[in-house]
Amino acid sequence: MSSRRSTRGWGALSLAVGAVLVSTAAQAPGLDSAGEQGAAAQDAQAVVTLDGCAAAGGLCTAPHHTVVLGGDRVLTGPPFALDPKATGPVELALRTPGVLADVNVTDQRGRRIAGTQSADHTRWTSAAPLPAGARYAARLVVDGAGAHGSHRARLDFRTAPLPAGELLTVTFGPEDGGVYGVGRPVTAELSSPVPEEDPSARRAVERALDVRSEPHVEGAWYWVGPTTLHYRPRTYWPAHGTVRVHSGLDGAPIAAGLRGGPSRSLTFTTGARIEAVTDVSAHEMAVFRDGELLRTLPVTTGKAGYRTRSGIKVVLGKEPLVRMRGDSIGIARGSKDFYDLKVRWATRVTWSGEYLHAAPWSLDSQGSEDVSHGCTGMSPEDAAWLFHTVREGDLVRVVNGFGQPMTPFDNGFGDWNLGWPDWLRGSALATDARGSGTRSAAGALRPAL
Repeated sequence: MSSRRSTRGWGALSLAVGAVLVSTAAQAPGLDSAGEQGAAAQDAQAVVTLDGCAAAGGLCTAPHHTVVLGGDRVLTGPPFALDPKATGPVELALRTPGVLADVNVTDQRGRRIAGTQSADHTRWTSAAPLPAGARYAARLVVDGAGAHGSHRARLDFRTAPLPAGELLTVTFGPEDGGVYGVGRPVTAELSSPVPEEDPSARRAVERALDVRSEPHVEGAWYWVGPTTLHYRPRTYWPAHGTVRVHSGLDGAPIAAGLRGGPSRSLTFTTGARIEAVTDVSAHEMAVFRDGELLRTLPVTTGKAGYRTRSGIKVVLGKEPLVRMRGDSIGIARGSKDFYDLKVRWATRVTWSGEYLHAAPWSLDSQGSEDVSHGCTGMSPEDAAWLFHTVREGDLVRVVNGFGQPMTPFDNGFGDWNLGWPDWLRGSALATDARGSGTRSAAGALRPAL
């Protein structure tokens, strides 16, 4: 849940140490690997720091060492040599008793970062070097952390921006050449931050980011943060369409000491408009393709204390088998609510772990009552059918429920939960958009050439 919109979010402590910005947080009610909202975990604080890497620019040539948890003290190691032009992998290292039971690191495009655990499960290292000027979120579960037992923490960290005077480039998402659902927004990740306090620079960037679709629809950019923008149409992408995204930043002046550099363009297509609508009160899910009802499935959603989020979500990915554990949301082992399950046909809709999945243990409740810890459960046959019907970017909507609303940006693609006027206010060209009623800048959607 977003700390901006809920008093139950993370209690954040931010510190700039060396080459990255790290946020650490006290325990708070959260979501397990099934995305299920639970009771508060132990009231202990995650303490995070970085070793060395204090010189300006670039990344460490050796891995960053990050202290994930510290009960009584924080241990730091020697600094590493720094090459301002080098990149390097990032390492999350546990410096207190315990093991890293689960590590999930994602970038600002919503993609999971591949990495490996050490044999003793005290360190996680990214499989590849991470570029400068990018932001990441790590969600961690630590077992056996002294008196605290199972412990959850979240890190938000940023690799160092390129030195002043370097070129500003952009990386677009989703992956080039793919087929996606009509709800998948375009993402743009900048190589260096463009702060809100410099509106002229933001306007220069936004005008240079060109999005065109066939068929034509109205759309706009939204500044999620200094390095991240999202682009969405007013009312979803057209089904069976083509979207082309191009950066005109190359050579453009952005701000003092910063000009645009070359970036790779993006083209993707959309499939049919698939929408899964879960009516919590009716305990059923209706699945539509291009407006035609395909199936109505009996389901169970989150029970009291673990309510499923309401609003519009977007399919982030699919996992044929995933392990879900109660202690990742602070449910103590041995308690009546604890679970440790291998779950089939899991369709993910939040990064914190809300899924639509097979739940053979609740067949008697599906279609009649809510018994889950926040996910949407259904029969194995229905879950397998849904798994093979939807793709990344398809729409999942929860109505007539009791849960907190899906937030726009911090837990997946909740972009569609913002009304169009609110979305336009996130644009640096908002005045232009309001004045004309349509987007006439370079970011407007126009028929493809």
